[in-house]
Amino acid sequence: MERQSVRIDKWLWAARFFKTRRLATDMVSGGHVQLNGERIKASKAVATGDELRIQRGQEQFIVTVTGLAEKRGSAAVAQTLYQETEQSKADREAQQQMRKLNVTPAPDKRPDKKARRHIIRFIKREG
Repeated sequence: MERQSVRIDKWLWAARFFKTRRLATDMVSGGHVQLNGERIKASKAVATGDELRIQRGQEQFIVTVTGLAEKRGSAAVAQTLYQETEQSKADREAQQQMRKLNVTPAPDKRPDKKARRHIIRFIKREG
């Protein structure tokens, strides 16, 4: 019995990690996706049981492939194609909390003339 497999770019698109297949291809080519710890090309085949590390913006997912699909379906179907590790979920939640804590509130109003002069002097001293 031969092992079933699907191209990694098609699978990432079908599993809804990336909005378009082209974006999935670019991310794989850019090294943002690793298969079993190795950098791969977009044409590489993925099979059930493989481990993927997916870097999407500031988020990193570590998932195990549990199903294969070449066509994009609903979000409910896409979630059945992989199982995210508990460590990956915990790390993403911790990073999300850190980003929330580092948010700088926007000022209530625009700087007035005096404040602008202070800003300009500060920039000239630094530059």
